Amino acid sequence: MNPLQLLLTYFPILGLCISFVVVIFLVRKKTNFGLSLFIGSLVVALFSLKNTSVSDIANAVSNAVIYSFKDQRFNTETIELAILLTLIFILANCMQKTGAIDKLITSLKSIFHKGGTLGLIPAIYGLMPVPGGALFSAPLIDKEGDDFKLNKNQKNFLNVWFRHIWFPIFPVSSAVLLLCSAKYANIDIYQLLIANSPSFIVFVFIGIIYLKHFTKDVKIEKFDGEKDYKGLIYLFPPIIPILLYVVLFIIGFPNLKDNQRNIFNIGVIISIILLFLIMHIDFNKYIKILKESISFNLALIIFGIMIFRQLIDISGAADQIGLMVGSLPFHPIIIIILIPLLLGLVTGYNLGAIALSYLLVYPFFYSSGLNITGFASIVFISSLVGYLISPIHLCNVVSSDFLKTETTSLYKMYIPAILTLLIIQSIFVIIFYHV
Repeated sequence: MNPLQLLLTYFPILGLCISFVVVIFLVRKKTNFGLSLFIGSLVVALFSLKNTSVSDIANAVSNAVIYSFKDQRFNTETIELAILLTLIFILANCMQKTGAIDKLITSLKSIFHKGGTLGLIPAIYGLMPVPGGALFSAPLIDKEGDDFKLNKNQKNFLNVWFRHIWFPIFPVSSAVLLLCSAKYANIDIYQLLIANSPSFIVFVFIGIIYLKHFTKDVKIEKFDGEKDYKGLIYLFPPIIPILLYVVLFIIGFPNLKDNQRNIFNIGVIISIILLFLIMHIDFNKYIKILKESISFNLALIIFGIMIFRQLIDISGAADQIGLMVGSLPFHPIIIIILIPLLLGLVTGYNLGAIALSYLLVYPFFYSSGLNITGFASIVFISSLVGYLISPIHLCNVVSSDFLKTETTSLYKMYIPAILTLLIIQSIFVIIFYHV
């Protein structure tokens, strides 16, 4: 096969590689991730014209967005997911702007006064999945950390680490919803969360170990103030969607898996209404806050991801890569771990890393010896740890900027922590999720 024939044969792979470079370059230049994916999709489409027609590309885009011409039916999954993430973002902003988060933190500080707030403050903010949300808790950690004589790097590590402890088991996170969707692993959300549960436990224990180590030489004065349990009511808005799903699961609600996104949509709407009721805020003021909280960035990202994924699927590039890499002398599980981890590190975006890497490592699923839930769990945790320590991860950027330190200064704490997390989770999955 001459060089020209070789190039034409692997033209879809070339297009995919170029699209990845374009997407990553644009993301690092602070271009909206959704817009970056649309541009990357265009590159994939152009390079796939050798194997597909323009009508095939148009059908793929339509299928990704709303309608499958092949099956002649509407596909509302993408729209439902986009609505859900938009609603979650609105709830997060409303809790911030109404002062609900501040009241919750004040309550927690009165109850957990022996250093526990250093972990609880960022963990509570972590229930609100807002990009760069570590900036919300950074001022509180800075002040609280001074009382325990922590240095800037210790404050920074605790702020970012504890903010992300929920990620492995948070059912309404965009990454979990995407990975469990029909176009990806097509599994029940709680199957993935159960598989991820060891990493959550390890996440918490590692955080506690570091916290105890940082504060071991500090004498804690006895707290004499009155404990404020009333403020714990502000925990309810973030967890209402989860509670609603659990209740419906217990009572045996039919077709629960097929209605997950709509159930969570209803749950978040209830949370937004509940927040208004418990805050006793002026109605017109709350409506103004709601309007100011509306953003369609996450919706744009979801549409971009689904179109990008669909075009890669019809191009045949992922299958070609699977055949090529599969011939290398590495066990498939090593590849399934490394590719999501590297993409998480390079993009600094967990949702994007999962969306991109899943397509690349899926061909190794069949030879990995894992079932689909175990496979999805390794993809999720690998991308998570890469994203967590990425120097362009927005939480690292804003927290480091506020605390006047550098993300790279945290690597002596990050590296042993994420290696421990990744090794334990991988061993668990290999033992309990093999076929």
